[in-house]
Amino acid sequence: MAVPDPLVPPSETHPLIAEIETILGHKFARPDLPREAMTHRSAASGKGSRGSNERLEFVGDRVLGLIMAEWLAERFPQEQEGELGRRLAHLVSQPVLAQIADDIGLSSVLSVSSGEAKAGVKQRATVLADALEAALGALYLDGGLDPARRFIHRGWERAIAEQADPPKDPKSALQEWAHKRLRAVPVYAVTKRSGPPHAPEFTVTVTAADRSGVGIAGSKQAAEQAAAAALLGSLTA
Repeated sequence: MAVPDPLVPPSETHPLIAEIETILGHKFARPDLPREAMTHRSAASGKGSRGSNERLEFVGDRVLGLIMAEWLAERFPQEQEGELGRRLAHLVSQPVLAQIADDIGLSSVLSVSSGEAKAGVKQRATVLADALEAALGALYLDGGLDPARRFIHRGWERAIAEQADPPKDPKSALQEWAHKRLRAVPVYAVTKRSGPPHAPEFTVTVTAADRSGVGIAGSKQAAEQAAAAALLGSLTA
């Protein structure tokens, strides 16, 4: 679980920025960055979601992949690309990101429209995961890789420690479990597609026997993995 850095003094400019800085453990030289990182597209003004966290999310996704690959290579020097790749895929997956975002209380500083707030958008895994990546993008653009690396090492330490062996991707794991225990083949279906063309959101439902799981992500493939993870989690709980 990520924890605030006690060495980081609070911001004197705005209470919201101060709270974001406390959560992320970083004093921002550019307060516009954390504000943008915590602005959902529903709360952004202008055309094309200008001012939303989507651009920072794009940056943060790449920052997370780089730092996580570096960390895993250092931590597991005997493992080869395939094993490291499976670890990385799990650690940057939507369920893991959403859990970390929830653990550190990121939803409390996330700005959404009043309508979306009433609909509970702040608790959606896809929204939480996107906000966490945007936060990483803000950390990188403000201070480079070092603050992003410190935050990732704090936030993902438990998730890495729980990986005794390289995990299988959720779809493969569900396929094996369902075949062995249920004598069934998982069936995936896109049940909803929303969002603008530049930022689509797919909802996928996977069914095996009489059980089902739902995943939401920015691509069909990622939504299928999220759905498989959700169903596998309920089957093995």
